Amino acid sequence: MTASGLTKNDNAKVEAPLRLGVIGAGVMGSNHARVLAGLPGVVLIGVVDPLAENRKRVTEMASCPTFASVDELLDAGIDAVTIAAPTHLHRDVALACIARKIHVLVEKPIASTGEEGHEIVNAARAAGVTLMVGHVERFNPAVAAIKQALKGEEILSIGITRVGPFPPRMSNVGVVIDLAVHDIDLIRWFTDSDIIDVQPQLASAVAEREDIALLQFRTASGVLAHINTNWLTPFKARNVTVATRDKYVQGDLLTRQVTECFGFQRDGSYSMRHLSVGHDEPLRAELMAFIKAVRTGDVPAVTGEEGVASLEIAIKCLDVPPGSIAQPQRKGPRAVAS
Repeated sequence: MTASGLTKNDNAKVEAPLRLGVIGAGVMGSNHARVLAGLPGVVLIGVVDPLAENRKRVTEMASCPTFASVDELLDAGIDAVTIAAPTHLHRDVALACIARKIHVLVEKPIASTGEEGHEIVNAARAAGVTLMVGHVERFNPAVAAIKQALKGEEILSIGITRVGPFPPRMSNVGVVIDLAVHDIDLIRWFTDSDIIDVQPQLASAVAEREDIALLQFRTASGVLAHINTNWLTPFKARNVTVATRDKYVQGDLLTRQVTECFGFQRDGSYSMRHLSVGHDEPLRAELMAFIKAVRTGDVPAVTGEEGVASLEIAIKCLDVPPGSIAQPQRKGPRAVAS
């Protein structure tokens, strides 16, 4: 029995307000609070962050109570929680919540290691609570349009570019865990297939960890895929191209424009059309999907197992011998970025 009197299959009380909390009041956690505060059928009980300045900011954004510790939030009584704390805290925080029979959405990556991710998945399964991983890019309307366009198609290859400037926030991870894990998840989701071969090329130009990654993959279904990601591009770009036996689909995930080429002729001609793309805020759609899974007990949109699988592929990309990551000479103005 949860704090609001709900159980996963308690249909008689399914419309009772769901009591939610947020752990972590950084950029992502603050946005979680903002969205949750405006969702119907939800009561935002509070947000946890050890830093007073973060608590002050989130209070201004979401007009909700704040707590300095996880225990204070759990003692206030919640049904579900979203975890947007630093990755190295995901395991301990998630396990503490699951031990109290609280449903959990944990931001990507699910944990620091595959072993920790499996611990979270196993604990949630044993406790009978919903566990969802926050791969928010799946809820981008442009991604949804691409996925729909690929329905029933034989996918041949996928190319994804996710580049931008060095992030203003300091991070203890490089571009593979911070950025490429999004696209590893998309490749697995588009193809409905596991990645079985990984060929990474990594370099560190201005950061202590890899800030350039060219990653090649092969899926169990035979699809070839590659990801180009870096922190060296002065502007953000998020592009996806997919070649199938009968189509070529290209999407800009920032402008949310998706184009489909089809009807290829021997003379090289073809037809082209722009696909309809929705306007939903991805984070709002993600949180609504989580709430629906909590209320119904259905399988969540992004399962813990899927989150672990994508994390393990990302870690495999980093599993290279010491000293094998290229270290270009640092000179010129870019060197100050590190």
